[in-house]
Amino acid sequence: MIYLAIGFPPAAKSCAYRMRETANQFCALGWDVTVVTILEESWEREYGLDHTLSEPVDPRVRIVELPLAREDLQTDIRTFSEKRALRPTAWAKQERERHLEHFPELVFGGWRDVLEQGVLDVHHAHPADLLLVSCAPYVNLAAALRLWEDHKVPYTVDFRDGWSVDVIGGGEAFSKDSEAGVWEDKVLRDATSIWCVNDPIADFYRDRYPALADRVEVARNGFDPDSVPSISAGHSAEGGLTFGYLGSVNFRPEFLKTVLDAWREARRRDPLVARSRFDIRGHIGAGASREANAHMDLIREAERDGVSFGGPVAKAQVAETYGSWDALVLMLVGGRYVTSGKVYEFMATGLPVVSAHEADHDASTVLKGRPLWTGAHGMDVERLADSFVEAARMAAEATAEERTTARTHASRFTRSTLLAPSVRRLSEAVRPGSVTAESVQA
Repeated sequence: MIYLAIGFPPAAKSCAYRMRETANQFCALGWDVTVVTILEESWEREYGLDHTLSEPVDPRVRIVELPLAREDLQTDIRTFSEKRALRPTAWAKQERERHLEHFPELVFGGWRDVLEQGVLDVHHAHPADLLLVSCAPYVNLAAALRLWEDHKVPYTVDFRDGWSVDVIGGGEAFSKDSEAGVWEDKVLRDATSIWCVNDPIADFYRDRYPALADRVEVARNGFDPDSVPSISAGHSAEGGLTFGYLGSVNFRPEFLKTVLDAWREARRRDPLVARSRFDIRGHIGAGASREANAHMDLIREAERDGVSFGGPVAKAQVAETYGSWDALVLMLVGGRYVTSGKVYEFMATGLPVVSAHEADHDASTVLKGRPLWTGAHGMDVERLADSFVEAARMAAEATAEERTTARTHASRFTRSTLLAPSVRRLSEAVRPGSVTAESVQA
């Protein structure tokens, strides 16, 4: 199997967890897996590298790195052309246009030729029976289609969040008769199956392509057991609590400001929150804007309100980080089309969870019925402040038994459990007999 997975470990990307589990599960079923990704150095321009992500990758997985990188994230000004140095806005516009000449994707379209040739080269050296393509970037689809057209290698598209669906705003991202729409239709027409991360996105694609409805399936994200801290009765609330957020800060600054304003209001209302702190961890910005943007300005302004930023967390330290907190703040944009992989991890900790997202959100569907959850009440500052106060009360009063009950709610959402059915169905469809009792046990 060729697995076109840009963002595979050690890339410090949230998609790396899903990619790692997918590759490992195919290996366990007896597949010979070759991952096609980009150079490790390329990720240093974006969110960086986390080599602890690579440790659990099955040693049988071969990794082929293609010489691709985002030029717009280059920060070494010694490499800049005169035009980029003196007229950066004009250079950026020309760069976007260059990419669009190859494929309808602003910063990745120009990768098409290298991706297509790279996949063809891997196939020629080691003939493939299957290609699994993970999106984004969506230019990966061109390589999957090229291998199908040239060699009739069956392929499956792991859309995760979808392409033609606007997961943030809701509805359609582009029309079926647009260039991107024509590409999507052409690629999906011959796909063996189409994976999505939740039911709303899957339903969107079933409605958009009725003839393909039986090939669309939900392959949810989940949590990794090694990211879950040990259960305890919590820390003493006498000196205050610690609220935490772990994840990429890739939402608009206005969104972060609303959360911080609600935190301030909660501190004004409640003595326990007033003596508590709010720790933000993860990646903020990429390239030249890494930790040098409007988000960081807002966090620095909020330092006097007990807000801090501790930087990214290596995968090997995730459980320890969660274990140092008393409550979690789930900051998510979008609505019914967005789940986010973090919701499963947050659930599994057994800690109280503040939902800082719209009420009509797929994360609410996943969290429904979970103990130690404040509920989702939208992004109104007053109601979000109520949630902070409620979560503080939960953190101060929850017993170890209550935390265990909250964790039990998440137990069915382990990443391996949620991905396994789709992996097995695809394996059996392409190579009948590959799924045996022994391979499932492995």
